[in-house]
Amino acid sequence: MKNFALLETRAEPDDDPLELATRSVQELTTIFTEYRTSAEATIGELRGKVTDLETRMNRPGFGGGTLPAEISLERRAFTNFLRMGREPMEAEEVRALVVGDDTKGGYLAPAEFQAEVIKGIVEISPIRQAVRVGSTASGSVILPRLTGRPTASWVGETEDRGETTQTYGQLEIPVHELACYIDVSVKLLEDSAINVESEVAAELSQEFAGKEGEAFSNGDGVKKPLGLLRTSGIAEVLSGDATTITGDGLITLMYELPATYRNTGSWLMNGTTLGFVRKLKTGDGHYLWQPSVQAGAPSTLLGRPVLEDPTMPDVSAGAFPILFGDFSKAYRVYDRVGMSIMRDPFTQAIKGLIRFHARRRVGGGPVLTEALRKLKIAAA
Repeated sequence: MKNFALLETRAEPDDDPLELATRSVQELTTIFTEYRTSAEATIGELRGKVTDLETRMNRPGFGGGTLPAEISLERRAFTNFLRMGREPMEAEEVRALVVGDDTKGGYLAPAEFQAEVIKGIVEISPIRQAVRVGSTASGSVILPRLTGRPTASWVGETEDRGETTQTYGQLEIPVHELACYIDVSVKLLEDSAINVESEVAAELSQEFAGKEGEAFSNGDGVKKPLGLLRTSGIAEVLSGDATTITGDGLITLMYELPATYRNTGSWLMNGTTLGFVRKLKTGDGHYLWQPSVQAGAPSTLLGRPVLEDPTMPDVSAGAFPILFGDFSKAYRVYDRVGMSIMRDPFTQAIKGLIRFHARRRVGGGPVLTEALRKLKIAAA
């Protein structure tokens, strides 16, 4: 039997290794928890500051409203272009403008800006509310027009039948250019409490609306749309008096129109004529004008709505102060896609002004004259 020498072992400490490891982990956990708590408090404080900053930036007095992160790059670029010009803008914003460059002649207004301007024109120009409005990307719009209708005839049992081919023609509505410029002070552009886009849009709306409305009603077709009062082929109805409007004349005017157009027709006149018409009475003392009894509904004349257009002529001998008919079928308006704005900081720099050149293209013209009638004051 072999004898084994006794093994000598080093004296081990009384501490349990597992207990030591557990205690170390607990200490690390405590340190990490304290660090995380401190970091979260710091992040929360920074988040509060950012929120407060965003709130202040979102106020009208800081930058005109919406935060840059919440609006499109094109709109932000266009706003900065209006305020500062191209030079101090960021490269990304300049690229956004170049994408909208209108054949190097200016910068296209973003879609939101166009909508604001067009809305103003609709509110000001009453003819736009009544006619059919479309858009085009071409220099003119060509519409097919029926010029000959099929004709039928009674025939005998073995007689030859006549041809019933209908014929078509074309009607072209050219698109014309409307241009203007406005001067805005440098102080106004620098004043952060002013919404520059709204100010520019309001000015352009007023100017464009006045010129368009005048052309749609009385334009001669030379570098501008052909207006309704200059359109040949609209039947005339005499007012029944050499100097004024009569109730009988209005009734005759209305019922001279075919029922298809009469039942969807509207009256068009200026405020002076409207004031006179409101005083007209029937033989038993009732007013021809009937005020609206429903909220939002227009007042009526002989049961049909009235549009007030300041560009229509006053009542005078030989004038045509009133139009009646279905304007949506009789006249078309086409807006050329895109409106450009060019910023000129040099021309009026000595006066502390920035000049903005604006242009847009619009066409309008009659398409169905049989849908209208005009009242004429017979010459004395």
